[in-house]
Amino acid sequence: MIEILLVDDETYLTESLRRTIPWELLDIREVYCASSGAEALRILEEKPVDILVSDIRMPEMDGLELIESVQARWPNIRCLLLTGHSDFEYAKRAIRLQVSDYILKPVNDGEFMASVSAAIDALRDEWAETERLHRLMYDMKSDLPALREHLMRDLVLGRQWPRSAIEAKLKQYEIPLRAGEMAFMMLVRLGRQFDRYDAQSLPLLEYAVGNIAEEVFSDRLRIWHGKTPHDALVLLASLEGTGGSHPTKAQLEPLVSEFHRQVRHYLKGDISTVVTHWFVFPDELSVTYRSALAAVLRYGRGEGPAILFQEDFASGHITVKPLEILYKPPTLIHLLESKQWAAAKAKIEAVFGALEGMPATGEHVYEAFLSISNAYLYLAHREGLLLHQIDGSGLDPLLDPSSVHAPDKLRKWGLDMLEKLERELSESDRNQRSRIVGRVQELVMNDIGQETSVKTIADKVFLHPVYLSKIYKMETGESLGDYIIRIRMEKAQYLLRSTNKKIYEITTELGYQNPQYFSKMFRKYYGMTPNEYRDQ
Repeated sequence: MIEILLVDDETYLTESLRRTIPWELLDIREVYCASSGAEALRILEEKPVDILVSDIRMPEMDGLELIESVQARWPNIRCLLLTGHSDFEYAKRAIRLQVSDYILKPVNDGEFMASVSAAIDALRDEWAETERLHRLMYDMKSDLPALREHLMRDLVLGRQWPRSAIEAKLKQYEIPLRAGEMAFMMLVRLGRQFDRYDAQSLPLLEYAVGNIAEEVFSDRLRIWHGKTPHDALVLLASLEGTGGSHPTKAQLEPLVSEFHRQVRHYLKGDISTVVTHWFVFPDELSVTYRSALAAVLRYGRGEGPAILFQEDFASGHITVKPLEILYKPPTLIHLLESKQWAAAKAKIEAVFGALEGMPATGEHVYEAFLSISNAYLYLAHREGLLLHQIDGSGLDPLLDPSSVHAPDKLRKWGLDMLEKLERELSESDRNQRSRIVGRVQELVMNDIGQETSVKTIADKVFLHPVYLSKIYKMETGESLGDYIIRIRMEKAQYLLRSTNKKIYEITTELGYQNPQYFSKMFRKYYGMTPNEYRDQ
């Protein structure tokens, strides 16, 4: 509800307006009156006034001086001028002060109500926009870990953005690295002691490893940590501050050893780490990542040294070249996510074509198997299936290691499994969409008094909000956002008709935080305010 303050040294005018204007039609709860600028300021200090209507000509402090003082202290208050003086100089000062309207005496009730109503509409629009921005900021803050991880994934896989876009994302996601600066990478793999943890606990352990790294290196380095697409952790490090030389291997080795020791002490498990050379971030990140990944593939988990510096294998100790086609966007996972079956088949053919055209080792073939099988497992699990439910031989390469090192066998397996995935998932898509819509409607009906939005519903059914909206519109012909609003408005209509609850109580029960915004939505939907609907 709106509160308004009328200021005029001619008190009969403010009293007349307070008594004769049908304020409830304007949705105004309280009307205060003041006979001077000083009295108006005292009221403003005590009351949550939304709109100020002031005469210009008053003794001691005129209306323009009052408005100037009000806007300096309460910039969100809407100000209107009420005066019989039409001098152009006053009008110019009013414009500079961004006064909402300029009403001449004698006051016409209709014109006065129209001016106040316009100020109320402007206020409500401002409140709605502020609420929207606050919600966006809250959503972004809650999504920061996922946003950082997605950015890490895209950068290590070689996705290209303009420098300005990368700088904006780094700042927006509160990442402590800066584009164009020198950095180095630590590629970390968890030891076999962590195999006992389930899929829900493992991300927490990985996050703990990253936090330990931040603590160990905090005196000299800024750390950004995240998960890679290849079952490893990436720790990107840059110098703290702008001065100083880059730490050498001799200086870093004790710190990395301390990092390992603390992980072993606090998390009860070992890790292995590949430490790269310094590179320009993010320009050389993808190349550096692939080089470090090659070392990981060469040594495997639990084999070779626990700490390996790139300068040790740059001279030829490690010569594994990564299978570039696997990581070139669009990746197989991305193609399967969007059900681009023909493009996925072409991607697999390209992978094995690259294997035939290069001096591939058994590690390259195994690298291809890991990438392809990981994509298949991800898609099957996302659709609520196990791979062996689609084909009992789906994981045969794991049971028969010889096939993992035979490109022809692996190629046939990859294409056969792709065909079965396409057939199975295409047939189940229609039923799946119907089940999703039913679940969404159940959630909306049950949670309508909570923080219900397309995003919160999408989170509960484990789908991206855009994809869920597309499915819902395809199945029902109505957008999910419109459905949520419709259910809210129908419940509001019932509560207004069948209960004596106050408007602010109904607002809270429906999950809205702002009664003015709820009133605006209700009027937009039914053509009248909640009070008008209840009184009809």
